[in-house]
Amino acid sequence: MAKITKEAALLYHSQGKPGKIEVVPTKPYSTQTDLSLAYSPGVAEPCLEIEKNPQDAYKYTAKGNLVAVISNGTAVLGLGDIGALGGKPVMEGKGLLFKIYAGIDVFDIEVNEKDPDKFIEAVKAIAPTFGGINLEDIKAPECFEIERRLKEELDIPVMHDDQHGTAIISSAGLLNALEVAGKKIENVKIVVNGAGASATSCTKLYESLGARRENILMLDSKGVITSDRENLTEQKRYFATERRDVHTLAEAIKGADVFLGLSKGNVLTQDMVRSMADHPIVFALANPTPEISYEDAMAARPDVLMSTGRSDYPNQINNVIGFPYIFRGALDTQAKAINEEMKIAAVHAIANLAKQPVPDVVNEVYHVNNFTFGPEYFIPKPVDPRLITEVSCAVARAAMESGVARKNIEDWDAYKLQLRELMGYESKLTRQLYDTARRNPQRVVFAEGIHPNMLKAAVEAKAEGICHPIILGNDEAIEKLAKELDLSLEGIEIVNLRHPDEAPRRERYARILSEKRAREGATYEEANDKMFERNYFGMMMVETGEADAFITGLYTKYSNTIKVAKEVIGIRPEYKHFGTMHILNSKKGTFFLADTLINRHPNAATLIDIAKLSEHTVRFFNHTPVMAMLSYSNFGADKEGSPVSVHEAVDYMQQNYPELAIDGEMQVNFAMNREMRDAKYPFTRLKGKDVNTLIFPNLSSANSAYKLLQAMDTDAELIGPIQMGLNKPIHFTDFESSVRDIVNITAVAVIDAIVDKKKAGK
Repeated sequence: MAKITKEAALLYHSQGKPGKIEVVPTKPYSTQTDLSLAYSPGVAEPCLEIEKNPQDAYKYTAKGNLVAVISNGTAVLGLGDIGALGGKPVMEGKGLLFKIYAGIDVFDIEVNEKDPDKFIEAVKAIAPTFGGINLEDIKAPECFEIERRLKEELDIPVMHDDQHGTAIISSAGLLNALEVAGKKIENVKIVVNGAGASATSCTKLYESLGARRENILMLDSKGVITSDRENLTEQKRYFATERRDVHTLAEAIKGADVFLGLSKGNVLTQDMVRSMADHPIVFALANPTPEISYEDAMAARPDVLMSTGRSDYPNQINNVIGFPYIFRGALDTQAKAINEEMKIAAVHAIANLAKQPVPDVVNEVYHVNNFTFGPEYFIPKPVDPRLITEVSCAVARAAMESGVARKNIEDWDAYKLQLRELMGYESKLTRQLYDTARRNPQRVVFAEGIHPNMLKAAVEAKAEGICHPIILGNDEAIEKLAKELDLSLEGIEIVNLRHPDEAPRRERYARILSEKRAREGATYEEANDKMFERNYFGMMMVETGEADAFITGLYTKYSNTIKVAKEVIGIRPEYKHFGTMHILNSKKGTFFLADTLINRHPNAATLIDIAKLSEHTVRFFNHTPVMAMLSYSNFGADKEGSPVSVHEAVDYMQQNYPELAIDGEMQVNFAMNREMRDAKYPFTRLKGKDVNTLIFPNLSSANSAYKLLQAMDTDAELIGPIQMGLNKPIHFTDFESSVRDIVNITAVAVIDAIVDKKKAGK
């Protein structure tokens, strides 16, 4: 983790628009009609509906997706009582986390009031605005009474995250750490160093999960909390022990199985860790300095199972794994509360997630090959995209089963899809591709089987049910790599094309190819040599019908792949060129970009083929093409260079395809701005239409454009390159594509193969 300086932190919060969150309109507002609907007089209608039925506030306002993060600044993030205004940056930060992890909008509310009764009244007064309330950074013991009263007196979810967030995440970690250690929660001895809001909440939740109170010792700044101590708070009295022979942390921890630290740094020594039971579990959660460092704990006891609150060590106890998704599930069921059942459901959902295979996106973020359940990984990582579906669904289901939900979820698969689309993890187009491919999975050859991403993609595509993978490469090397990545190759065919057993097939492929290209100078001997190359061999598998589609390009030069594709598969007879397209799914809609990979310097004839191929491909994806052919000039303004070729291609397309919405040449801004285009060029065939297909004048501009969009818009999804114009489903990946990108291309290749077979009457 990079060192954070004071200057960097202050600059982050102040540069550009100060702060970290803003309000963004969700409805149109550009016309007078829009404004009349948004405010007076149209706004009166939903007001009257809500007056008749208050639950309609969830239907007509943002209440159902709006959480208040409320604090009085009395216990701010290790800084103590710095006041309500001093804590505002933290509350904004909490709002940011709600938004980026669960799509929940937040107003941060800083209440300048320390009196619990007055604070409670203030919160109650503004509660109708919100679908839920997250209490934050309120000191103990007042926080207990504030949360208890608000939960009793309000009919929306209220949670003090400092208490319950850490409790939920650490409980999930504890269940899994105990499983790794081979211990049962009802038998282990637990030492809790700290007796504040978080410590007592954690320990009570452990007890709900099976821990026995007689096996728990809790310490505060004075030592072990014993029942003979005077002036104990209600919370401390609950965990006070009858034992009189233990007073210090060193005495309490001897023979203990679990240490939970929510106190201060460097209070747990190596000798104390050595005195613990076998396979000790140490949760040193003081931040930023843990009760004992990871390095010291591991040096003291190599068998220790260690968690901290820091992201630079394994098994981080991070509240962001819980609170966004707990509120997501509560809001989506319009729950009246966040109860114990919902919290325990979140615990088990988080714990179970750590035992499942880890998505590639998580491994990439942490620069590892593969996380697997065990001592170094028993808590999911905060970036795991499955948290929103697994935890939110578990919480929503518990809300319904425990009777606090006012809205039931009927279709859980649809709800999961809705959550994934909300966060941009999946688009409707991607889901349609997968669903279509899954109905009729095809045999897909993956050329570069020794590349980790290609191997992972083949395994994932099989798991998704979209294809029957065939991997090319050395079988021993592939099996070794799969073992390193903890991948199962069950049901996946591996073809070692260089193995002597494949000699008859290589020879057969060579005869077929040499006969096919005999009048182009091809010889059998030359073709036989080529069959030792994976692109030739794999494409011949498709050409002969021994496979249905082929994926390549992860580290192969495009120039070589294009040459082989033309030679082995050939271009469809109605075209002289083939090309590729990328699909961009963004908040502004779906856009199709071509040619992004194949034709470097297209002339008019090439651009005509690209336009015709693009029109066919856009319709293939169930969209009506509205096509702009791009250049740096508009409609004949420049009489030299590439604009001339584009102009000629547009002229041909308009004459021969009079019903097709296509025009150009035009600059990108006119293509993308309908009002400006229609006002400046009223003669255009695209008048009144929004462009969804962009044909670029050359490869450099197309390739740069889609990669720039990919780099600039992290929320957008890019699918491609999608091959257009070859006789059979040969598809290319981008150089060093991610696993998800390869799986997306695989789905496209499968659908391409399905359509190809239907055309052939197979």
